[in-house]
Amino acid sequence: MPNYLGLDGFRFGWVAAWIDDRGQHGFDYAPGLARLLAMPHARAMIDMPIGLMPSGYRTCDLHARELIGPAVFLGARRDLWTFPDMAAANRHYWEREGKGRGVSAQLWNIRDKIRDVDEIMTPARQATIGEAHPELIFRNLAGGVRLATKTSAEGREQRIALLVQRGFTRLPKWLTQRHGTGIGRDDLIDACACAVAARDSTERLGGDEIDPRGLRMEINY
Repeated sequence: MPNYLGLDGFRFGWVAAWIDDRGQHGFDYAPGLARLLAMPHARAMIDMPIGLMPSGYRTCDLHARELIGPAVFLGARRDLWTFPDMAAANRHYWEREGKGRGVSAQLWNIRDKIRDVDEIMTPARQATIGEAHPELIFRNLAGGVRLATKTSAEGREQRIALLVQRGFTRLPKWLTQRHGTGIGRDDLIDACACAVAARDSTERLGGDEIDPRGLRMEINY
């Protein structure tokens, strides 16, 4: 049976959740992506930008932000990780693109993870590895109903319930087993959401823009 893989970054590396067509499911984690992506899979989805422009905002991010708000971090660019600090990056972008066209602290903090993905991605690998956004996935799973914020107990339980309904019945137990790994509660939940999208997703934002390396810029959900 084919496996469907979902990946998300956390402080010390990457967490992956998988599920197959029989409902078997599990999770794993590693400092880097290579071992996790070496697990057999028919399709994988990763919560990290794929396809980067040298300047400006990606159209798929702008469209996603219209749907789910500031959960989408704008400004992912291929040179982001070359700056010594966020202030230097923003001075550079403001001078060239205009005030307010910089990056947020949230995006700055995941710059190394963006680079990790960019280094392994090729147009050929995009046939089986796609970008997803968990909040778009949850919006879709909930039928467009707005969920409580993911940082609230209510919002967390709503998201867990949606994933349990889609086959991740062991997720509540996993959330008690992650202590000592560095994996955040939301990181594991989001990895499971990406695995559901890898199995079920037929929707996407973008796909018409191609970056200088030939990667499609699109968000699946």
